[in-house]
Amino acid sequence: MREPCNAARGEVLLGIDARARRLCVTLGALAELEAAFDAASLAELGERLGQLTASDLLTVLAALTAGGGEAMSTAALASARIDPKAAASAVAEAFRVAFDG
Repeated sequence: MREPCNAARGEVLLGIDARARRLCVTLGALAELEAAFDAASLAELGERLGQLTASDLLTVLAALTAGGGEAMSTAALASARIDPKAAASAVAEAFRVAFDG
């Protein structure tokens, strides 16, 4: 049986292919995103995340699904059924929880 979302750990749920998947901002996810976006600092990464394209959103989702313990590749995410508005909201919420508590 799959574990429920752990809000205390900063997990947020997103429907991917009609299944709730956990997203979580972890140190590993942040490092992966810094490398993917060639960001030299968290501040620079934050600025870059404020201007996401659709392909950027897939990259972020791949990092955050890995952080949530349910890694999905950008290719798998690109072919999945995901509501773009829900994805953007879940990503924003995951970062809000991670940095605002």
